[in-house]
Amino acid sequence: MTDASTGPAGDSPTDDLFVFRGGERWRNPWPAYRRLRDESPVHRQEDDARGAFWVLSRFDDVLDAARDTATFSSAQGLTPDLDSMAMFEGRAAPIVMMDPPEHTTMRRKVSRPMTPRTVATFEPAVRAFVDARIDEMLDRGDVDIIEALFKPLPSFVVAHYLGVPHKDRARFDGWTAAIVAAAASGDITSAPGAALDLFAFATELIERRRIEPGDDLVSDLVGGSEGRGDDAVSAEWIVGFVFTMVTGGNDTTTGLLGGAAELLTRAPDQRRVLLEDPSLVRGSVNEFLRLTTPVQNLARTTTRDVTVRGVTIPADTKVLLLYGSADLDEREFGPDAEQLDVSRTVPRSLGFGHGAHQCLGAAVARLQAGIALEQLLARCPWFAVDAEAGRFAPGPYVRRYESLPFTSEG
Repeated sequence: MTDASTGPAGDSPTDDLFVFRGGERWRNPWPAYRRLRDESPVHRQEDDARGAFWVLSRFDDVLDAARDTATFSSAQGLTPDLDSMAMFEGRAAPIVMMDPPEHTTMRRKVSRPMTPRTVATFEPAVRAFVDARIDEMLDRGDVDIIEALFKPLPSFVVAHYLGVPHKDRARFDGWTAAIVAAAASGDITSAPGAALDLFAFATELIERRRIEPGDDLVSDLVGGSEGRGDDAVSAEWIVGFVFTMVTGGNDTTTGLLGGAAELLTRAPDQRRVLLEDPSLVRGSVNEFLRLTTPVQNLARTTTRDVTVRGVTIPADTKVLLLYGSADLDEREFGPDAEQLDVSRTVPRSLGFGHGAHQCLGAAVARLQAGIALEQLLARCPWFAVDAEAGRFAPGPYVRRYESLPFTSEG
């Protein structure tokens, strides 16, 4: 097994217990997370730009908060920033910033194509896409696997679920790349051209699907918008959902796959387990997800005073749920929690959130990761990635490689 906490760059013992990360600082946050869990699991943080907020780092505490949407609300934004809802003023809030029962109602409208049974029918198309990309990688030799496979794959999948016509896929991929990069930096407004182009395209797609409905999420939502009462969905909300799919459906899968490739490179014993029994690959995705946890943290806002481990967090206070720390908590996963074990049973983790806000596309992301890892191991059994030469994306919430050198034979 390999230890997820090892790495070429770590935090020094004198660092603050909690810091916002981005870029190179994402390389090895695990020692700092361990200190938080051990020394200050309910941690009050002062930040010049964000004011005061609290950080929860143990698995049980983060899980309880994720489940308790009545106390830990998403409706005031998912970051500790004081103006986190400013860009949505006067606009329909995205589904990820709704609380039940409104969230439950809207989620029901978009869940039909996302069930594991329905997702399974998409497997041949995903496998064909992955194989075609691997063909290109093998022809080229050494490549950046993020650009070659791990970034294009989720963009292809999101385009499919939104019903983006094939003739528009290249433009959609370009907008997606720019918007995901901007979202990762924490400032979606840093890609104004792509955002405006995607907004215009989404508006056109909605009108097209009113006339020519298809088997996709936009068509489902357009159908609902033609109804009344509880069935009504505004065009503005549909456009917002398109943006949510683009930002939420891309960098998380890219982060999961980049992290999995790194772990397999560093753990030849665990790779050998999968090579000897490929039937274990799909199940191992949960372990890779636990160790990588692409969305490392998101915030909630307390609706009342709440006491956690004897510490009272006041009402109307931002609380950061540190998923990346929780998923390595020895109290939940045992003394080897920071080690990769592809045979580990992971009955619950926080890599896709939990409760009402569990990732809508979790089954889709697992399918992509399972197929990508199966095909890489089948066709390049001893591939390697150079993590030290890899570059992490900026931004304090999602941990993912934005470049990762790959060779088909390590």
